[in-house]
Amino acid sequence: MFSFFKKKPKDTPAPPAQTAQETVAPESAPAPAETAAPQKSSWLNLFKKDAAPAPVETVEPVEAPAPAPALAPVPEPAPAMVAEEEPEGEIVPAEPPPPEKKQSWLQRLKAGLSKTSSNLTTLFVGAKIDDDLYEELESALLVSDAGVEATQFLLDALKKKVKAEKLTEAEQVKTALRTLLIEMLTPLQKPLVLGREQPLVMMIAGVNGAGKTTTIGKLAKHLQAHHQSVLLAAGDTFRAAAREQLAIWGQRNNVTVIAQESGDPAAVAFDAVQSARAKNVDVVMVDTAGRLPTQLHLMEELKKIKRVIAKGMATAPHEILLVIDGNTGQNALAQVKAFDDALQLTGLVITKLDGTAKGGVLAAIAKTRPVPVYFIGVGETIEDLQPFNAEEFVDALLS
Repeated sequence: MFSFFKKKPKDTPAPPAQTAQETVAPESAPAPAETAAPQKSSWLNLFKKDAAPAPVETVEPVEAPAPAPALAPVPEPAPAMVAEEEPEGEIVPAEPPPPEKKQSWLQRLKAGLSKTSSNLTTLFVGAKIDDDLYEELESALLVSDAGVEATQFLLDALKKKVKAEKLTEAEQVKTALRTLLIEMLTPLQKPLVLGREQPLVMMIAGVNGAGKTTTIGKLAKHLQAHHQSVLLAAGDTFRAAAREQLAIWGQRNNVTVIAQESGDPAAVAFDAVQSARAKNVDVVMVDTAGRLPTQLHLMEELKKIKRVIAKGMATAPHEILLVIDGNTGQNALAQVKAFDDALQLTGLVITKLDGTAKGGVLAAIAKTRPVPVYFIGVGETIEDLQPFNAEEFVDALLS
C-alpha cells in the first residue's frame, strides 16, 4: 500500500470576473445529512474531510500558477492514493492500517470474488497432481475469464514450477499457482500520484452502464479526504440526465460542477481547466459520454476532447482513466484495447466485482494489455472502492 500526503496550505487568488460567453453551472449547497455523516467503512474513517472549496466559476484563461510546494506527510495512514513529496516524485510508504480495518475490506473483496474462488479452490481438495488436475484448472481459469493466452501461460509456468521444485501435494501446487498469479498481476499495481501538476487533469472514459459517473463521485470524495480541492466537468452531454447525476454528486461533496445545457463536451472540458487554473484548484475530473468502442464517431469525439484539454493546458490531461464493469468478462479486455489505442490510457478502475463477477479478467489484461489498475470496486458505497493490491486480490481468489 502507499500513502497520500497533503499539500501545504496555499493562498487562493481572488476570482477574476466571469466572461459573458462562458457558461457555468455552480451547484447548490451540499446536503448536510450526507456530507456530515461519518463514513461507515473502517478503512475510510482514516480520512478527514477538509473544508469544501468555494464554488468555482468559469473565467478567462490565466497563466499557470507556480509549481506546488513540497508536500508534508499526513499524520494518518491512507493507502488509497499517494502524493509526491518532492519534485522528483518519490513515494514514501505509510504504516499499514490496523488489522481490523484491513480485514473489513478483504472480507468484502473475498465475497465479491466468491464465484471465481469456489471454482479454483475446490480443484485442490484431495487432488492428485496429474493431467486431470491441469485440465480442470484450465477449464476453471477460462470460465473465470482469464483468457486463452493468460491461461496457457499460467499452466505452462505451473507445470515447470511443479517439476523444478518437485512438488508432490495438491496444496503445494495451489501455493505455486498463488505465486505465479501475484507475479502476473503485480505490474498492474500502481498508485495514483497527486500534486505533480496544478491542476491535475483527469479524463474519465467508459461505456454506458460501467459506473463511470458514480466512480467520479467516489473519487472526488477520496481526493477531498486527501486535502485536494476538486472541480468536475459534466462532459457527458449525450446521455439524458448525465449532467444532473454529476450535479448530485457535486452537491454531496460540495464540489463545483462546470456544465452547459447543450454545449459541446470539449468546450465544457476546456472551461473547466481554465477555471481550475484561475482558482488554483488541485484536481479536475472530466466526465465523458459513455460509448462502445465500435462507435467510431463517438471515439473520435473522445480524441477531440483530449486535444482541446491540451489547448487549455499543454501537459494535460495527466490521467486518462477507463472505468470497466467487472461483469463484462472478455468484453472488458476488448474495451481496454480499443480505448487504449484511441486515448493511450494511464489507468483503469474495475467496478462491480461482486455477485457474478469473474476476477480472472485481470489476468487477461495483465498478459495482453497491462494498463495499471488504480482502483477496484465491490459495491455501491464509497468504502467499496479501494486501491488495487495484487496480493490481496489473489488471496481473495484462492482462499
